[in-house]
Amino acid sequence: MSFICGLPLIECVYCLGCARWAWKRCLHSAGAESQNWGIAVTEEFEPVPRICRLVLSVYEDDIRNPLWAPPGGYRINPDWIILRKTYENTEGHAPPYTIYLNHDMGEIILVIRGFNLAKESDYTVLLDNKLGQRKFDGGYVHNGLLKAAEWVFEEECEVLKELVEKYPNYKLMFGGHSLGSGVATLLTMVVVQNRNKLGNLDRKRIKCYSIAPARCVSLNLAVRYADIINSVVLQDDFLPRTATPLEDMFKSVFCLPCLLGLRCMIDTCTPESTMLRDPRRLYAAGRLYHIVNRKPFRCKRYPPVVRTAVPVAGRFEQIVLSCNATADHAIIWVERESQRALDCS
Repeated sequence: MSFICGLPLIECVYCLGCARWAWKRCLHSAGAESQNWGIAVTEEFEPVPRICRLVLSVYEDDIRNPLWAPPGGYRINPDWIILRKTYENTEGHAPPYTIYLNHDMGEIILVIRGFNLAKESDYTVLLDNKLGQRKFDGGYVHNGLLKAAEWVFEEECEVLKELVEKYPNYKLMFGGHSLGSGVATLLTMVVVQNRNKLGNLDRKRIKCYSIAPARCVSLNLAVRYADIINSVVLQDDFLPRTATPLEDMFKSVFCLPCLLGLRCMIDTCTPESTMLRDPRRLYAAGRLYHIVNRKPFRCKRYPPVVRTAVPVAGRFEQIVLSCNATADHAIIWVERESQRALDCS
C-alpha cells in the first residue's frame, strides 16, 4: 500500500523536473551564448565564405562544371588546384581533400570535406575514440580525428613544404566542414608541432577555419590555439553544442533526435562549473565566430550579425531546441549567411 501511495509523489517530482527542464530550454536561445561577445572584424572574417566554397569544391566531380557553385560567390580557378584526393586515394584513412593555391589572396589552402553518411570509412574515423584516450600537447583530443590528421600530414608534408618555400609570402591555411573540420583543426595543431618539417614555418603564417566545428579538443587546447584556429557556427547548429562523443552519436544516427533530447536534458541539469572541471571534455577549438541571423521565437532570417570571442565559460554548452538545428549545420547555409554578413558590414 505504501508503495502505491508513493507513486503519485514520484510522478509529481518527475513532472516538476520535466517542467523545469522545458522552462529552461524555452528561455535558452541561440543568441544567448554570444550576446556579450564583440562584433567580428571584417578583415578577420573575410576568408570564411571563400573557405566554404573551397570545401564545397571537394564534393564536385567536375570542378570546371560545378554543381554547388553559389551564385555571386567566390569562383575557383581550376588551374590553381594542386591536387585532389578522393576516397579511393585516401583508402579510408581520411576524408577527401584538396590543396589549392589562391594567388589573388596569397594563400596555400588545404580543405577537407564533411561527413558522408554513405561511407563506412568516415564512421571508422569517428568510432575510433574513447573519452580521454588520446593525449596531445598537454591536453586531450579525439583519437580517430587525430590519426586522420596525422595521415594527411605525412602524405602531403613534402607538397606543403615545397609550396611554403616556393611562396614565402603566402599564408598556409586549413579548412574543413563537420567531420572535416575536426581533421582540419587537428591537422593545424600537428603542423604547429612539426613546423621544422616545413622549413621552420613561422606560426603567424598558419591559419585554420573550422566550419560547423566538431568538438575535438580539450578546453586548454581550444584556448591555447585561438591565435590560429577559428571556429564558425551558424545560429542553432547542433554539432558544436553536442558534448556527446561523436562516436556515440553516430552509433545512434537513426535515433539522433532522441539522443539530442537526452543530451539536452543532461546538459541542462549539469552545472557549468562541473563541466569545466572535466579536463577530458571536448570543445570546438580556437576563436569562435557566431553568425546570428534569427531572433528568438521567430523563423524569419534577418541581416546576419557575426559575434566573436575566445570564451571559456559558455563555449556552446547548451543545445538549442530549434527546427533549424540541423539545417544550420549545412555548409551551403554557412556560406550564404557568412557572405551576407560581409555584404552587410
